[in-house]
Parts: sequence; C-alpha cells; structure tokens
Amino acid sequence: MARHLLVIATKNKGKSAEIKEFLRGFPVEIKDLNDFGPIPDVVEDGATFEENAYKKAVFTAKALGLPALADDSGLEVDALGGVPGIHSARYSGPDATDARNNAKLLDNLSGDINRKARFCCVISLAIPRGRALTYHGYCEGLILDSPRGNMGFGYDPLFYYPPEEKTFAEMCLDEKSRVSHRGRALSELKKDFVNVIAWLDLEFEKH
Repeated sequence: MARHLLVIATKNKGKSAEIKEFLRGFPVEIKDLNDFGPIPDVVEDGATFEENAYKKAVFTAKALGLPALADDSGLEVDALGGVPGIHSARYSGPDATDARNNAKLLDNLSGDINRKARFCCVISLAIPRGRALTYHGYCEGLILDSPRGNMGFGYDPLFYYPPEEKTFAEMCLDEKSRVSHRGRALSELKKDFVNVIAWLDLEFEKH
C-alpha cells in the first residue's frame, strides 16, 4: 500500500514513464503534473543543472503540498564548449521543438570531426519545507551526422552510445534506462529509496 504520493515535476510523458518504471514496486503512488490543475511555470534561471532541478522540485512541492521529484538534464557537446547544456530544451529559441533543436545542433556541428558529447542529469527530491535530496548521472557518447531511430525524445535520435552501437532513439525503454544519464541518476535514487521513504515518513510525521 502506498505510504506517500510523489509528484514528478514534469508534463513530459516520456520522462515520466522512465521515472515511474524505475520506482515501480516501492510503496509510493507516483503522479506527474498532467494529473493536477494548472500551476505556474517555473523560471529555470539557475546556472547549473543542480540549481534548476532543486528549483523545480521545491516549487512543485510547495505548490502542491507534496513531495516532488524534478530532474534537470541536458546535452553537453565538447566541440561547442559544453553547449547546449542547461539550455538544451530551449536551444533553438522560445518556441523550440525537438526537431528544431536537433537541426540547430547538426548545423552548428557541420564539418566538425569532434563529435564527443555527454548527457548529464541531476535529480532533486524535495519536500514543501524546502529540504531536498540530490542524485547525479552521466552518459558519454557521440553526436551523429543525422538522426537514427524513432523512440525516445529530445536529442535521443542523434546521441550514439558506442557500447550498444545504437542511438538512444533506437533503444527500447529498458535498454535506455540501463545506460542513460537519467537511468544512472535514478539507479542511485533507487538504491537509496528505502532511506528516502524513511526520510519522507519522518518529515511528514512532523506536520
């Protein structure tokens, strides 16, 4: 029986599916922002993945009065000095889409032989009072010259993971979850989740 309701601070159904799969079997009920009425958007103006993840998690926890889990993740490309980084989701502008972001990335890398890149993920799990736990994950790979695969989201069709000889968009959810930046951060969270539940029990017993 679920002891806590945990809110994933996103409307991205692909991201929610990955997180829910990792935490399946634990005594928590998991929802995301699609399950609630509208709340204001968080201004992601932090200078790091850590700052943005924490800001989203705490904002959501306070707005809903529930523990909230948020991640901030992005792609760092060596040849572009770490860009798009924290601006990955909005790389092609305020009306960015996955297709536009991928097209801009390919255009900016045109003719460059250095295709090394890494996905980074920081997960923050916060309670309404503002306290939070933080977990990190990284995955090294290469940026291809053209998209491959039709699964996943974001930069997945361009991000090639050499050990599997596939892009993230060519992997099923289970395959991707084992090796991705978010999967690795979630693995750290999953290892610690018995302690997380005990922490939530203690914090919510106080109020």
